Amino acid sequence: MKLPEADYFLVGSRVALGLDGGFAVAVPSRLRLLASAGAPDPLLLSVDGGTPDDHAAQRQAFVDAGLLDSTASARNLFDDIVADPSWLFAAGEPCTAGSFEGEQRVIMVPTAPPLAAGASSGASGRVGPASGSAIVSLPVFRDNPTWHLTDAPLVVHAPDGDRVLRGFRSLYAAWLTHLADERRAEAGDPDRLLVVIFESRQIGETLVDWDDPRVRLVHTVHNSHLPEPHDDPQAPVVGLWQRWLSTFDRYDAVLWPTAAQRDEVAARFGDPGTFHVVPNTIELGATPPDAASRDPHRVVMLNRLAPQKRVDLAIRAWQRVAEVVPEARLDVYGDGPLRDELQRLIDELGVAASVTLHGATDQRDAIFDRAALFVTSTAFEGQGLSIAEALARGLPVVSFDARYGPREAIADAGIVVPPGDVDAFADAIIELLRDDDRRAELASRARGAAAAFTADEVRPALVAALRAAVESPSRRA
Repeated sequence: MKLPEADYFLVGSRVALGLDGGFAVAVPSRLRLLASAGAPDPLLLSVDGGTPDDHAAQRQAFVDAGLLDSTASARNLFDDIVADPSWLFAAGEPCTAGSFEGEQRVIMVPTAPPLAAGASSGASGRVGPASGSAIVSLPVFRDNPTWHLTDAPLVVHAPDGDRVLRGFRSLYAAWLTHLADERRAEAGDPDRLLVVIFESRQIGETLVDWDDPRVRLVHTVHNSHLPEPHDDPQAPVVGLWQRWLSTFDRYDAVLWPTAAQRDEVAARFGDPGTFHVVPNTIELGATPPDAASRDPHRVVMLNRLAPQKRVDLAIRAWQRVAEVVPEARLDVYGDGPLRDELQRLIDELGVAASVTLHGATDQRDAIFDRAALFVTSTAFEGQGLSIAEALARGLPVVSFDARYGPREAIADAGIVVPPGDVDAFADAIIELLRDDDRRAELASRARGAAAAFTADEVRPALVAALRAAVESPSRRA
């Protein structure tokens, strides 16, 4: 089963390895999945305002990591503007005397993202090449979380005089239409369909009312929609998630990473008939080593050292683990803003001899292959790719039963405990470190659980979702 004939673009605000966690792995992996399902030269598009050199380095990093086959598969809005702005000049409307009435225009330097804040009113800023004339002046907003939904004018400095675009929605739509029209011209089909898959809520929210009948809009979900403490499915939803949930019935398909989140959203907010479960994918890889070659006392974590991951709870649990299993070691890989704070906690609890913060690593599989157990203390997830990656290397997993992802990923290859229950978390780790047979039993199921997230298993669900979107009329027409 292959994708219907159309062009397929993935669009994210920013997609950069080393900056965007698992998101930066999931998105290019989906692009490769699209290509394997028959999408002709799908594109990964971003709209962040970094420099062309930054974007070139990011594209090369994807290729070097095996996540993209070619740097030509990824493009950036502002790189394209600088390279050839003719499509932008054509998209602008003539300026009128009232074009800027009531609007604040402020400085934006070429290397800053469109949502940068802090400039004073009355100034104008320009974006253009390093040398030569300016191309476009962009508004910058101070403390305005809905900047992307305004009609604040973007001034296009065309050769025949200034023109205007109304808001970033007009800029984004003009760029995507330009790219689609290039494909349509190549195919000799002016009505060729374009399927836009939004990977960022802010972009989806901006373009949700795009009513071109030749366009289908699909939105992915990457994280929990629930507010802190992230484990009450009836908790009031606010901010960007609240706005996004009010628009989901206008997308032609919504791709959820887990059935649990899809079902809870449908039960609470309604199901427009466009919900599909399409997890992010992993590579299963070669058969992992057997237990005899592993350190039976080594436990590993791999995640950002950020509040979401609650590594502090794992460290607190480890104080008890170390008392019961003194030979046990916890290796924590990853970096982030909480590293110094976590090191202080390790020192205060007296577990520095058995807990080590190793920092970021590019040796994930080698680390997993030496360990006996993988643990995660995350507060919430969209799916939790690191769990599936650990399972693929034959590691049983201990996790809090966080919404959403761990329970579905782990299946019968590990132990999930109530969210935030540090004692239960410690008990589960101790049980598996002291019971070699039980740990081996769970490890024997790990690869089977991970296989549910391979491209071959996920591809049919993706194809079915996109086929349903393409074969139905646009929900905005």
